[in-house]
Amino acid sequence: MSTLIQPADYLIKIDNALIYQGKMPVLENINLRVTEGEFVFLVGRTGSGKSSLLKALYGELPLISGTAEIAGFQLKDIKSSQIPFLRRSLGIVFQDFQLLMDRSAIDNLMFVMQATGWKSKQEMSKRANEVLKIVGLENKGYKWPNELSGGEQQRLVIARALLNNPKVVLADEPTGSLDPTVSDEVMELLQHICSEGTAVLMATHDYRLIHKFGGSIYEVKDKTVQSVPDVNHLNW
Repeated sequence: MSTLIQPADYLIKIDNALIYQGKMPVLENINLRVTEGEFVFLVGRTGSGKSSLLKALYGELPLISGTAEIAGFQLKDIKSSQIPFLRRSLGIVFQDFQLLMDRSAIDNLMFVMQATGWKSKQEMSKRANEVLKIVGLENKGYKWPNELSGGEQQRLVIARALLNNPKVVLADEPTGSLDPTVSDEVMELLQHICSEGTAVLMATHDYRLIHKFGGSIYEVKDKTVQSVPDVNHLNW
């Protein structure tokens, strides 16, 4: 049976989920809803389980019990053969960039497109230049990652995440290594992407960003996830 399900009102829908890291349960009784065009902060202290939840959503950690759907995929008992298709429907932004340092910015993008099934070099080049323009790097595609600033490298990571027109962007501490000014620029870019209809779920422990930029808030604490009415209800 295919793990692809019919589109629902929610791009992310999790009910009573239990997530393990190895042999240890890291999150229990998780309930979460994210709609199209919604910006959601996933907040919590370092080590609280934010990254584990994101890993479960892109198929790196198993869902032991409960149900979870993301971008039309059912994660409970998802087959390994379906995970590449799941990830192609998502945009994933890592804190540590995970760029290929032995090739230019645009070749980083071309590599991902080849790996995800693009065939036409002309279409690949067109799309790569489109996403570079979206993130403000249209004149820097020829540069190698080590010639880019930290903020520019994160913009390139976001461009990479946008290549396949994802319904959902999962961002794991995308501003964690950036100074406040550059962090704000990255946030403004992510919120612009969200305004175009893409749901964004961003893990962070940066209280300043949560306070400055609007969005729904879920807090990861004591192995569970709870909806928070507003930033003033966070107790840290």
